Amino acid sequence: MTMPRILRPLRIRDFAVLYFGLTTALLGDGIYLVAIAWQVYELSNAPTALSLVGVATTVPLVVFVLVGGVVSDRADRRKVMIGADLARVVAFGLIAGLSLTGSLELWHLIAIVVLYGVGEAFFGPAFAAIVPDIVPTDRLVEANSLNQLMRPLAQRLAGPALGGGVIALAGSGGAFAVAAGLFAVSAAALLLMEPRPLARAAERSFRREVREGFRFVRSQVWIWWTLVAGCVTMLFFWGPYEVLIPYLVKNELGGSAGDLGLIFASGGVGAIVASVAIAQRGLPRRHITFMYTAWALGSLTIVVYGFSTALWQAMAASLVEGACFAAGMIVWGTLLHRLVPPGLLGRVEGFDWLVSVALVPASFALTGPVAELVGPEETLVGAGVLGGLGTLLFLFLPGMRDTERVGLAAAAAHIRTANHMH
Repeated sequence: MTMPRILRPLRIRDFAVLYFGLTTALLGDGIYLVAIAWQVYELSNAPTALSLVGVATTVPLVVFVLVGGVVSDRADRRKVMIGADLARVVAFGLIAGLSLTGSLELWHLIAIVVLYGVGEAFFGPAFAAIVPDIVPTDRLVEANSLNQLMRPLAQRLAGPALGGGVIALAGSGGAFAVAAGLFAVSAAALLLMEPRPLARAAERSFRREVREGFRFVRSQVWIWWTLVAGCVTMLFFWGPYEVLIPYLVKNELGGSAGDLGLIFASGGVGAIVASVAIAQRGLPRRHITFMYTAWALGSLTIVVYGFSTALWQAMAASLVEGACFAAGMIVWGTLLHRLVPPGLLGRVEGFDWLVSVALVPASFALTGPVAELVGPEETLVGAGVLGGLGTLLFLFLPGMRDTERVGLAAAAAHIRTANHMH
């Protein structure tokens, strides 16, 4: 039997080890998604409380992600990811200990999740930059499709479902303990990869390397304005999604932590379907148009949550939302891997995270107060409409679709020549 295209990159040993580590870490993230919401609402049943925890998580992500990008272009990216995993082991271990002993308070959570955010800031750019170091160019679509399959499978499907089950058996503290163990397994797996120290001609100042990365990002219309578009999308999506959906499930739909896990898991199913489909069909010819359309539709689906009166309706919305965002991210990741010079990729990924999540703390900070002012359902509807339409408008900027017009091979050659001359 012929191996499905999406699984072919797993023939590469280091890639298979990398993805085992990633999968266990994503399971931990998925458990966290349910456990943090349920734990906060057990301590304080108000959207504002979860908003504060969200701010504490994402501010360090914004502050440190560019540092993570530069470090990923200087150091062995494998070691950067191991350090990030260990930071999250410590964070979840502390929360688990406090919760299981009955001494956890809201301010403890706010303080400790800062460390989790720092770990995310270093892991994300390092992981994104190491993939093209391992996988040949003609397998990048499959590798990115597998990435978008594994992420929802672990982070949105298995992780939340497992988290809901563990909470039912051992409480939120038990769920955090399991998550800490999974990140420890991830770190151990990454140790089995071959070291990949980066060959650099000369060590340059942090500021100079940041300027070099920023200059490249600004020179590419499709990169810069897509980062800004992502910033708009996340402003309207991230806070309402992570704060208000758990609130509605618990207080309006009468659901349990397990039900919340199933809703998040439905998004994982949608993302898996989209990932397999794109891996089999390949990158769409009109890749930028496809990417923006998918993201806009994904943002609009949050409107459905606002009108949901039953758990199955929220699950259906999550299914579509997961498929749309995964499809767009496969295209985006593949474009970066094909068109960005390898020596700049860590910094470009750092800027990707930085700009995209720059307003996420504001998204969390605004979600609670706005929901208390106009209502949770109304907040979700407004956020979905504004996010979807706001994202789609960027597609029509001059030069945004130039890579569609000239083709990826010609675009890559032009970027390499221009960067070399510079």
